[in-house]
Amino acid sequence: MTAISHIFREYDIRGIAERELSVSVVTDLGTAFAAHVRACAPPGEPLVIVMGRDGRHSSPTLAQALANGMARGGAEVIDCGLVPTPALYFANHHFTASAAIMLTGSHNPPEYNGLKMVRNNQSVYGAEIQAIRQRLEAGVVPADTAGEIRTGRVLERYLQRVLADFKPGRSIQVVMDCGNGATGVVAPEMLNRLPGVGGEVLFADVDGSFPNHHPDPTIPANLESLRIHMLETDAELGIAFDGDGDRIGALDETGRVVWGDRLMILFARDILRQRPGATVIGDVKCSQLLFDAVREAGGEPLMWKTGHSLVKTKMRETGAPLAGEMSGHLFFADRYLGFDDALYAAMRLIELVASGPETLSQRLNNLPEVFATPELRLDCPDDQKFQVMARIQQAQEALGVACSTVDGIRVRTEEGWWLLRVSNTQPALVARIEATSRAHLQQLAANLTAILAREGIVMPPWQEA
Repeated sequence: MTAISHIFREYDIRGIAERELSVSVVTDLGTAFAAHVRACAPPGEPLVIVMGRDGRHSSPTLAQALANGMARGGAEVIDCGLVPTPALYFANHHFTASAAIMLTGSHNPPEYNGLKMVRNNQSVYGAEIQAIRQRLEAGVVPADTAGEIRTGRVLERYLQRVLADFKPGRSIQVVMDCGNGATGVVAPEMLNRLPGVGGEVLFADVDGSFPNHHPDPTIPANLESLRIHMLETDAELGIAFDGDGDRIGALDETGRVVWGDRLMILFARDILRQRPGATVIGDVKCSQLLFDAVREAGGEPLMWKTGHSLVKTKMRETGAPLAGEMSGHLFFADRYLGFDDALYAAMRLIELVASGPETLSQRLNNLPEVFATPELRLDCPDDQKFQVMARIQQAQEALGVACSTVDGIRVRTEEGWWLLRVSNTQPALVARIEATSRAHLQQLAANLTAILAREGIVMPPWQEA
């Protein structure tokens, strides 16, 4: 088991299908997860676990293994089949389940797969994932009585819940891009049912080889088909989803990328009109524009750690109606259930743009101009990245720089800021830089490049976001 201990990440379990996530490993993981959920529940409480899977080629076989393992552990398993991750989160509420588990490789390459878990309506992450690992390493023990596996149909009810919040406005043309991911099972029908909304959906056929482009909307190249089709059809809004539907990408009417933090500004302004003084959470990679805009709109901005599990936990602690990450995870507790749902976020974005005459770009044109890199991933081995990060952070703190250390280090200057943090999902460090001018952006990048070079870390080539 030590050979695959690295698959137990901060927010999920993730590895190469068949090699690290074999049928036997996933079966045992299912049994261990069922035992863990039972151990955490009050005595005598029914053990009900809902599950779903994405469209990867390995997912049907591994999903069957997962279901068998959880049933072996004594759970009543409700198998929702091929669904986006947020539909599985919804199923957890709908079936009043003890826990939920999604088999998905998210936006990772096709050969990967993984498990995202929920218990007691809260994300399983950090120490709790390690507790499941320890239970697995100790050897799984089947329950005295095996549970049953039954089918749970949830897509129609999920779609009805998403559409129930839509407030129609003016007519609008939208193009959506599913990237052959799991959102293809629901996005076309969602678009078809939105009153006053026309358009079409690209690459809705679920295909785990992702033949058109990889379903990661944080990479501009993956949005090129969407951009071209928007401009060819004169659509006003472009929306892209990641492989399992919990992250959104957006293009304005000119085909320009509107990153997650900019979308957050629009949603925050709208929500704070109804809920003045509310907390709005953004992760450490978000633009300073977000935090300034929240304060200007009468809200309380809170910078927090990156990671969907960590953000959801902080939302519950603070009662924030809105939270989000630069990566496109958007969380609505305003009118919704508080989890990251790209389809729901898409509906809210369409509703927002259609609520008045302004286009998406016009709604953002009053922001100060800033210049930034995209999110940069710097190769650094898993067994070295935390030590490298610690040394850089200690050196910067010793210099007395103005900084936040809520997640890695975010150094502030009069000209902008730079961020360096450890990736919890890959053998890498993550960097981002933002400045008030292109010259200042280049200078901050040069400063960070020199800091990294002293640790033998190479700054990758980049273009302005």
